[in-house]
Amino acid sequence: MAESPARLLTKVLRWTLGAALSVWLWGAQAAQTSQAAPATPDPALEKHALQLAGELRCLVCQNQSIADSQAPLAVELKNQVYEQLARGQSDQDVIDFMVQRYGDFVLYRPPVKASTWLLWFGPFLLLALGLLALLLKLRQKPAAQAETLTAAELAHAAALLAGLSLPGEAAPTVSTPSTA
Repeated sequence: MAESPARLLTKVLRWTLGAALSVWLWGAQAAQTSQAAPATPDPALEKHALQLAGELRCLVCQNQSIADSQAPLAVELKNQVYEQLARGQSDQDVIDFMVQRYGDFVLYRPPVKASTWLLWFGPFLLLALGLLALLLKLRQKPAAQAETLTAAELAHAAALLAGLSLPGEAAPTVSTPSTA
């Protein structure tokens, strides 16, 4: 006997859900194994390196720190941070190395200097310009009022609206529909 359409649909949905769950679990496992292995077995140094990596921007993701990112470049940068700290370099030495190699963009809090003024002060400048434009618009005089019509112009308008002709003009002709 043939299966009912509802039963067949249930089987297909179960199979699809199972396949999707398997793919999702496989991806989660792959993501876990791609995390950077600490360069040192020292848990305090590992914690310190992750804290410092949290202050550096991932150059691939741009909205994540290298501590949070799983991009291959971020994993490499995390390993560099671990290695440099393990060699005894200070936090500032590691940050200076990253800035020298990748520029100020790698920092979540770039320094205030001539090349970053627009970054730091641009939003405030745009806000001030917007407020100035709004203030100028509100202070403008209202649009000019329509001119008042003379008595002759008012009479002409009234005559046109009434369908009458003015002295010296031909009377308007009104055609009526004829019935056949």
